[in-house]
Amino acid sequence: MPADAIPHSGCTVDLTGQVALVTGASRGIGRAIAERLAACGATVAAVARSVDGLAGTIEAIRSAGGTAEAFAGSVASSEDVSRIVSEVEAKFEKVHVLVNNAGITKDGLMLRMEDEAFRDVLETNLFGAFYFTRAVGAVMMRQRYGRIVNISSVAGLMGNPGQANYSASKAGLIGFTRTVARELATRNITVNAVAPGFIETDMTDVLPDKVKDVVKDHVPMKKFGQVDDIADLVCYLSGPGARYLTGQVIAVDGGMTA
Repeated sequence: MPADAIPHSGCTVDLTGQVALVTGASRGIGRAIAERLAACGATVAAVARSVDGLAGTIEAIRSAGGTAEAFAGSVASSEDVSRIVSEVEAKFEKVHVLVNNAGITKDGLMLRMEDEAFRDVLETNLFGAFYFTRAVGAVMMRQRYGRIVNISSVAGLMGNPGQANYSASKAGLIGFTRTVARELATRNITVNAVAPGFIETDMTDVLPDKVKDVVKDHVPMKKFGQVDDIADLVCYLSGPGARYLTGQVIAVDGGMTA
């Protein structure tokens, strides 16, 4: 199912009255997550580099009867993140759910990788999650309630040649998740990570068929996942049913890491 479709408004997780902040919400997995949370009743604060980039996400949510607002800035900038969280809190008063999804890749073999490529990926994928968790965590501490979901990757669990920077950032996010889960547990705040495998997105669509076939050969289920597979799990982790689930890393990968 395409990411621009909200398949069901009758979501089994009731997030009515809650505010969910989703980074990297302009496309792919982030957009699917934003739309699913809205379908389940949450008011979505969608974050990306530009408001224009979020237009499709906001329109899809509103057309389906949901509520969403766009907030622009760089997740790699501590100043931008502080501003965005302040704006979200000023507009909606609370933040119940944080989904740290924003991420980039700058692939290359480690021995040939430039400093900038390694630094940029770490600053977006790992530092960005830290900045948002620190800022939103303070809001959640005052509320004594919160759900934080970090989007890691199977690359952070098993490594992937040509992605030393990306794998390091996603593995770091797993360690970050487990530590923050321990720190915030007594305040009724859960912190979990989702580790997607190969998911059908714009990035995988451009891969040659031969490459796709090779990838599928390494997946026990012999197929790519869908963005809805990730969005459904994030929605569950964001709801009341996951109240005793924290510090966990859940791989959605068709059995790759089994």
